[in-house]
Amino acid sequence: MSELVDESWYEPDAERWPRDTKVDEAKDVLVRWFDEHRERVFYGRQLAVLFEKRFFHWITTKAVNELATEKKVRSETLPLEVEGGGEEVRFYWSPTLRYWRRQALRIRELIQEFSRPELTRALGLHAELLFDAALARVGFFPSAQDVRAYAGREWTKTGHDLDRLYERDKVVYGAEIKNGLGYIEQEELTIKLEMCEVLGVRPLFIMRMAAKSYVEQVRQRGGFTLLFGWQLYPYGHESLAKRVREELGLPVDCPRAISEGTVKRFLDWHVKQRGQGAA
Repeated sequence: MSELVDESWYEPDAERWPRDTKVDEAKDVLVRWFDEHRERVFYGRQLAVLFEKRFFHWITTKAVNELATEKKVRSETLPLEVEGGGEEVRFYWSPTLRYWRRQALRIRELIQEFSRPELTRALGLHAELLFDAALARVGFFPSAQDVRAYAGREWTKTGHDLDRLYERDKVVYGAEIKNGLGYIEQEELTIKLEMCEVLGVRPLFIMRMAAKSYVEQVRQRGGFTLLFGWQLYPYGHESLAKRVREELGLPVDCPRAISEGTVKRFLDWHVKQRGQGAA
């Protein structure tokens, strides 16, 4: 089974990434954003996701933190009441907004609701089951799960495993399925790519979103990255998904199944790689 979905309040550790000229562009965009939304409060991960089609998550995070240091936006952290304790969420708002706390407390309450351990565990399992069904419809059958060994080869370097093995046309894919708002960690991406090489399977990363540089790393290893765009909530959480979508603007939904268009992108790539023509 997938590791727990990354906590959706979490602010990425942007300091480990070298500063990019895109940060200055993002700062200009964010200054205009806060001017246009001067009555609203936002938190770090939310901003990273809202601008992900234009900037990598860590670019947005660096940019808004620099703006906070420069006093061009205001910023404060509030503690979260989550399992284990000691967690905080950082909020940002326009300097012209005087009464920010009530709005931040309401957002914090919603974050705590969708960060419950039972829900984060369910998110990972739900995505796995949806993609098992979706890929099987186009001929990719799950042959194993929680995989550390295959065909006489074994991964022993770390305690990681691959979520699934999918097979079609005698090609075996080692799949990692991520249903989080944030990117997969670079260290984990590197480990899973190395695992696939050791086990002799093709990498398949199924994720809500990823940086283009991550997608390129997978491509260079002969694999495919299938991005599905929306965080998939389990059945029975439609009301919560609607609130997260409407109040925070985050891409969250409760679909009954993965769309045909999503799995077709992988199928088309697989067929092209196999040189079989149309499926």
